[in-house]
Amino acid sequence: MLRRLILSVLSLGLATGLAHAQSKPTLTVYTYSSFAGKYGPGKTVKERFEAVCGCELAWVTSEDAGSMVGRLRLEGDSTKADAVVGLDMNLAAEAKALGLFAQHGADVKDLSLPIQWSDETFIPFDWGYLAFVYDANKLSDPPKSLKELVENPNGPKVVLQDPRTSAPGLGFLLWMRQVYGDKADEAWTKLKPRIVTFTKGWSEAYGLFMKGEADMVMSYTTSPAYHIVAEKKDNYKAAAFSEGHYLHVELAGMTRTTKQPELARKFMEFVLSEPFQSAMPEGNWMMPAKTPQAGLPAAFEGLVKPTKALLFTPEEVQQNRRAFTDAWLNATAR
Repeated sequence: MLRRLILSVLSLGLATGLAHAQSKPTLTVYTYSSFAGKYGPGKTVKERFEAVCGCELAWVTSEDAGSMVGRLRLEGDSTKADAVVGLDMNLAAEAKALGLFAQHGADVKDLSLPIQWSDETFIPFDWGYLAFVYDANKLSDPPKSLKELVENPNGPKVVLQDPRTSAPGLGFLLWMRQVYGDKADEAWTKLKPRIVTFTKGWSEAYGLFMKGEADMVMSYTTSPAYHIVAEKKDNYKAAAFSEGHYLHVELAGMTRTTKQPELARKFMEFVLSEPFQSAMPEGNWMMPAKTPQAGLPAAFEGLVKPTKALLFTPEEVQQNRRAFTDAWLNATAR
């Protein structure tokens, strides 16, 4: 009898424990694969948010920001996303036009961005400047401007990302437009013989560069910091271009269809908090939207610091993206 009583008590305790564990709400957050991947900040962000939210954070990944927008468009009001991390400023107007996002309600004052921020739908969580990364041991005299890169027929070979699927790919398409204007098509034609390939996303492009398939890769001014910290190598550099560099700002937002509105708003506030922001420099290898109290890691101090930020507004991108992309397709298919 005593044994049965003990077993009953233990079973009841176990059932109660399981019920308690299962009662934790789940916050489903869409992001891109490298953010939640093995080398990204996703694991740290998940652990730090779960430590304060009394919930489970579940990442659902897409290959890139463009893929996320496409997924949200297909899912519409039936999306399971409570929040999204990893959209970017070039896709902000397009994402907003889906009608799926709610106002974030977070305090966006005192940010460490090179531009002012007042958007009520999206929160910036990190940023950086696009740049061509190269190995200084192999390329001793990199181009000093975008025009030098494009117009020198004997210049370095490059690997780029497809602007239809990749955030940095779209950013470079817009960078070309900022510098060349209506003559961007001619510039693409000049550069085309030295383009190794257009990859679907950033990871594939950077992987090809690291395998020696190209002299330079479209990435960020912050990318060399990874090699300094993780590999103890300082031969990977970002080329500084005299015309300026295109600004890339990554965004987070909460959906209006979320079944966990309180948790989603708590997550929006968490995005700009110290625990999240301190994970960005050496987790996502980008500049944090809000500089942590301890400052930036030492590896970030010697990076290229562009003096001019090139940028189209999200509305300009939405209006012209199709035309710019069609022109790029025509120029690179010749």
